[in-house]
Amino acid sequence: MTDPTGLSSEGAGSAMADACSLEIERKYDVIPTVICSMCCLFGIIYCFFGYRCFKAVMFLSGLMFGSVIIFLLCHKEHVLDTQLSVEASAGIGLGIGLLCGLVTMLVRSVGLFMTGLLLGFLLALAALLVTQQFYTPTTLWVPLGALLGSGMLFAVLTLQWQKMFTMLSTAVFGAAIMTVCADYFVEMLVLGMYVYECLRLTPGQALCWYSWVILGIWPALSLIGVLVQWKLTDNSFSHTEVVISRRQKRVQLMRIREKDAKKRQQAGGQEGTYRRKPTPVKRYAGDLLAPSYLQSLRDRQMGTGTSLSSLGAANHTTIDLDYDTGSTVPLTATTPVVRV
Repeated sequence: MTDPTGLSSEGAGSAMADACSLEIERKYDVIPTVICSMCCLFGIIYCFFGYRCFKAVMFLSGLMFGSVIIFLLCHKEHVLDTQLSVEASAGIGLGIGLLCGLVTMLVRSVGLFMTGLLLGFLLALAALLVTQQFYTPTTLWVPLGALLGSGMLFAVLTLQWQKMFTMLSTAVFGAAIMTVCADYFVEMLVLGMYVYECLRLTPGQALCWYSWVILGIWPALSLIGVLVQWKLTDNSFSHTEVVISRRQKRVQLMRIREKDAKKRQQAGGQEGTYRRKPTPVKRYAGDLLAPSYLQSLRDRQMGTGTSLSSLGAANHTTIDLDYDTGSTVPLTATTPVVRV
């Protein structure tokens, strides 16, 4: 009884070794390759600059979560009694994902809740993968309950301690994205299919050693991402301080505008009740003299006058004939009196 079992186990081990020693046939398509490259770039931003790019991370979290869920529902299930194509499912998922991304970016509490939910899902998934090697659940409610319970727990914790769990969630999620991209480029998503089958409680062929090496990238990158964000990129940054400073600036601007409005109202009221005194008109000595007298003085100065009786006055008075130009004219001539 032991020999057949031993032979079967040895045969299974040799078959597994032969399968792992075979070269993987890699056939890359353009669209999946571009998508994986972009996701790898997003994973780097998530892992090392997650909390620093807070708004962008909130938008991408809602976008990815909504797009993936809606794509799987549209692609696997019948919508209006019709089976949608991959392109149609991707378009519907992208449109709803954009709406989810806008909601998570604009409403901060929703974004934090989604971030904690993703962290709980990923940690529960890692625990299920480890447990699957020793014990296989008999019902789907076990992995489903683990995912939902862990997700809700970490969502509440993220709302309570926002910075710490946001850094942890972005590092773990970014490392998971980079691991999936590496799995695609190395072994054409063999690890991803194995995880999916474990969640459905239908485990297929066991993983090869290089698959476990790729899976080990996930915790290593997660730890490095948390350390980098904690010590370098997000050490002196806080999204709550940014929000408070913006509110303070708005309050200060409102106060300045209110003060300016009050000053204008006070100035307008004073102008309505108080009138300025008119500028007094400057008067000169020439303004009180008759025009005929002034004309006679001009005639005397020009030598055309006939009267010489007033030329003997001792005192001379100077008047301003044209005060606009500043010219002065003496009232009496300066020539001496002629005596006979």
